[in-house]
Amino acid sequence: MGIRDRVLEDVSGRQPHVPWREPELRRVLDAVTDLAHTLTPSPVPDAPSAAESAVGTYNGWRRLLEETHPDLDPWAAARLPRLADLAAACSEAVSGDTLAHGDLRADNILLTDDDRVVFVDWPHVLRGAAWLDLLVMLPCVRAQGGPDPEELFTTHPLGRTAEPDAVTAALAGLAGFFVHHSLQPPPPGIPTIRAFQRAQGEAASLWLRARTE
Repeated sequence: MGIRDRVLEDVSGRQPHVPWREPELRRVLDAVTDLAHTLTPSPVPDAPSAAESAVGTYNGWRRLLEETHPDLDPWAAARLPRLADLAAACSEAVSGDTLAHGDLRADNILLTDDDRVVFVDWPHVLRGAAWLDLLVMLPCVRAQGGPDPEELFTTHPLGRTAEPDAVTAALAGLAGFFVHHSLQPPPPGIPTIRAFQRAQGEAASLWLRARTE
């Protein structure tokens, strides 16, 4: 059965504990490595390109330059042009030929009793850098009680080999995405999403600040 055929599958498992527990986090981080290796080169060559998607998705800082938000964090408000310039390089930074989940977080992960890690809910699949899933996942891990994302990323097999400037550009794009969305009115029927995005935006922005100052 090919990857396109496995749309539905019953999985006997549970989500990781939140706040994150170190053994479960290590188990998931190891599985992220295996996932990237297994899905490189992409088994779905016509999957959406992360580089193309980034142009319209990771432009949050640029959009904030054109909007007025009194609640914007003072650190970000004072650096908006620089942050927008950093994120402008995101498209090239995330290019690659690894099939990425694109939205890894605790509620999209199942841990099974036979020590498997199963990544579920793949509507945001992208073809991009091998380290993209790791980068996207870590601000959420931090927001849900996990360790420092910079330490996790730079000691992880995928992060150790990533080009530092590319990582910073991608992180700038990701942080801008979360911060900009967190300042918008909540969509109908999803009242809690802005608080969740705000927490990830704060974690991503603190990580970005550590990498740029």
